[in-house]
Amino acid sequence: MRATRLTGSLVGIAVLTLTAAGCGLGGSSGGADTAGGCKVNKGNVGSGKLSGEVKGNITFQTTNLKKDFGSFFNGVISAFEKAHPGTKVKWIDDPGDATFTQRNVADAQACTLPDVINLNAETATSLTKAGYLLNVGVKDPSAGKPFVPAFWKSSTMKDASGASVHTVLPWYTGGVVLTYNKDMLKKAGIDPDKAPTSIFGLFADYEKIAKSAKGKYYATMANPVWRIPADWDQMNIKTLSSDGKTAVFANDPRTTQWVAWMAKLYKEGAMPKDSLSSSNDPSTPYTQGKVAYGSTNPSYVRFVKQNSPSIYAKTGVGQQPFDALGHTTGAPQYISVAATSKHAPVALAFAEFLTNAENQTAWAKDPDVVIFPTTTTSLNDPFFQKVSGNDQFAQARKLVAEQLKTTTAYQTVLSTAVQNAIVGQVQLAMQGKKSAAQAVKDAQTKANELLKQSN
Repeated sequence: MRATRLTGSLVGIAVLTLTAAGCGLGGSSGGADTAGGCKVNKGNVGSGKLSGEVKGNITFQTTNLKKDFGSFFNGVISAFEKAHPGTKVKWIDDPGDATFTQRNVADAQACTLPDVINLNAETATSLTKAGYLLNVGVKDPSAGKPFVPAFWKSSTMKDASGASVHTVLPWYTGGVVLTYNKDMLKKAGIDPDKAPTSIFGLFADYEKIAKSAKGKYYATMANPVWRIPADWDQMNIKTLSSDGKTAVFANDPRTTQWVAWMAKLYKEGAMPKDSLSSSNDPSTPYTQGKVAYGSTNPSYVRFVKQNSPSIYAKTGVGQQPFDALGHTTGAPQYISVAATSKHAPVALAFAEFLTNAENQTAWAKDPDVVIFPTTTTSLNDPFFQKVSGNDQFAQARKLVAEQLKTTTAYQTVLSTAVQNAIVGQVQLAMQGKKSAAQAVKDAQTKANELLKQSN
């Protein structure tokens, strides 16, 4: 498995099937309470630090990692079991396909959720709201110490009452960089050593590329699906209301400006005409010398180095615009502990062991993967800090490591249906079939219709 699969989001409709009857944490008499409608040990829920012996058997579930990283994780499990006699960790691996969320929802409702589980943001959000995940921030008040402070602070989910809780430990993450052909930028009068500081500044550079290239090559690909809501998040445009039930992006005039820019760039030839609805990102066209800007995934820089040496020699990397947000946002994978675990002390201890600085750093150094850790100690490791010569891949790795020291885990989560509704209206504006203002207005109306149905 490679990084493109590691950082992918899994959007599942089944999150909507978590019914009100299964939501929240309820009390009961005696030695048990309920979590998401399941009877659990009293110490797993409510206030108070988790206590009890670190002994017993637990199940640990990852997402599509066993094939490529079996040796590493078996080593982590063995080390944990050796440090904690009387524990046993059974490792299972979910394929991480389109039914990932449905399977985990079904397990939660059946009260059989794995004790320690690798989750994406969408699934963690839903399981937290329904009360199926352990509030690690309460059950271990020191749980956040190893992690980048800004990352830990923003790695929260909403419970049934709407309060922010720490039901997840931020695990591995990706990063975002500008990848570009320095020769093409120079021909357009763009200084490759001065990355733009705003999304609109980047768009202005796209326009310069179009004027310089005159149809021989392009700046980037046209399909806005790759940029919504990522660009808006970076611009600090609120796509949804705070409760996630209403689309509000049309309330910000910059959204219309963004759509107007996209339409202008498409019309002026900054993007291939046949790429408006294409599912292809800039990865392949970049290595063929057909676009000036490549994928924003730092692992892509290594791909170019290995597969297109001539393009790699011309490749530069720079900071993706921080824009109005003032820092970058991350999209981490998470480790959670099931509130339904019969051996929660073991599960929590293993989750924290798995995500500690030593194990995160060790996995990040695996030559078969390009991931980034979420602990401060790991990001300061020389592996992420040393750059020698014209090694653009090492430069990308260092750049992302520096970004992550101040990053947040904030990322707008849109269902596929809502995202497609917005994208469809933007595409109409790019084709000149609607004004930017009308497209934004219609996009918000359609998004709200879908959100109302799901709520």
